[in-house]
Amino acid sequence: MTKHIHHAAAFCVLLLAALLVNAARVQVVQSRSFDGNPANRRPEIARYQQPRGNILVGGEPVTGSWDSGEQLRYERSYRYGPLYAPVTGFSSQRYGTTLLEHTEDAVLSGTDPMLSPLPLWNHVARARNAGGDVVTTLNRDAQQAAFRGLGARKGAVAAIEPATGRVLALVSTPSYDPSELSGNGEAVTSAWARLGDDPEKPMLNRAVGQTYPPGSTFKVVTAAAALDAGAVRDLDRRTRSPDPYTLPGTRTRLTNESDGCRDASVRIAFEWSCNTVFAKLGVDTGAEHMLATAQAFGFNDRHARIPFPVAPSTFDPGADRAQLALSSIGQFNTRATPLQMAMVAAAVANGGQLRPPYLVERTTRRGGETVAAYGPRPPRLVMRPSTAARMRELMTDVVREGTGGNAAIRGATVGGKTGTAQHGVGNSGVPYAWFVSWAQADDDLEPKVAVAVVVEDASADRGHISGGGDAAPIAKAVMSAVLGL
Repeated sequence: MTKHIHHAAAFCVLLLAALLVNAARVQVVQSRSFDGNPANRRPEIARYQQPRGNILVGGEPVTGSWDSGEQLRYERSYRYGPLYAPVTGFSSQRYGTTLLEHTEDAVLSGTDPMLSPLPLWNHVARARNAGGDVVTTLNRDAQQAAFRGLGARKGAVAAIEPATGRVLALVSTPSYDPSELSGNGEAVTSAWARLGDDPEKPMLNRAVGQTYPPGSTFKVVTAAAALDAGAVRDLDRRTRSPDPYTLPGTRTRLTNESDGCRDASVRIAFEWSCNTVFAKLGVDTGAEHMLATAQAFGFNDRHARIPFPVAPSTFDPGADRAQLALSSIGQFNTRATPLQMAMVAAAVANGGQLRPPYLVERTTRRGGETVAAYGPRPPRLVMRPSTAARMRELMTDVVREGTGGNAAIRGATVGGKTGTAQHGVGNSGVPYAWFVSWAQADDDLEPKVAVAVVVEDASADRGHISGGGDAAPIAKAVMSAVLGL
């Protein structure tokens, strides 16, 4: 009998050992494959078992979480959803995350090991920290001014603090409410289909994800390149610029919207946006100098992030002389995001130095302790300081005496450049209205804001579209909000 008991005990020990080996195989060796299996819902359930951290603007949260009582318990909510959608993006139980909700997901969801003082213990115990918060650089008043200014029109606004690169406003219209996409029910599916099929594309972030022909606002880049290359030495000297101007190697004649552009000085041509003068100036400056200056401003940069990706603005490196002439007035293949054109204005305002833009000031734990702090990144020299000073002079003249008078602010110095960009087959589309600018209050030591505005208004009369009339008042409102005027 004792012999049989020993055999049974040995067999039980063998079974226990096999069970332990199999458990170790499943939980250690194969754990990654089970974690990544689409049928395993435990990670998804755990992800939504606690409130998500918040995105903050001006010290106040513009996001939240609410208890749905479902298996995926907490759903995302948004205060002033359409206003901040181009910044927050959405966090959806069905469709994932975008923009800051995506790039800062580890902090907001609580999975970032930096949120825990004991990350090794969290890894062993598989514990989850409370979601952290993301503090943005946005200026609430500037964001609201941009959103109100665009109103029902299609367009975008980007504003930057020139000395630091802090993004002060990022608006795209028409917009949408990210709360509609938060859960996973039929209403979310319906909202996704409706938003995706909307011809106005409300989920397109026009401020950073859409490029446009910048039109005459690109003349800021052309003038800077010409000054740095020595193609222009005296802003007031008359140029040899015919009107109309025949594009090199072609029979195509370029004309102007304004009178008095024949042989106009660079100052007059900049004030009144003479296409013929700047097309010829781009050719005289040369493709090498034009390309180098455009790229210094940020064109052709395919790795720009703020922290989410920015669509690359383009200046064609392979253009012939006729194409270079058109590129130099913001046409042909030249395209830019509103954020890129705000960077152009910021570099002029900051003495020729460009600080790369950034949107996140810091991330914090739920209690407010800083996890990671971000600040100005090293600047790059876009143009000589003397060139920047002359460009500020030109841009100030546009607002004081030229086409940008609608951007003037009492108690501040404002520099700007208007633009009306043609597009479509045979330039048949309603032009885009552009305005880029910077502003410095009379009691400030340096410019505090640089802005770019683009307005698409397909319902407007083609002849009534203008950067000075449609876009400049919006820029003025944003600059006034930042300066407190």
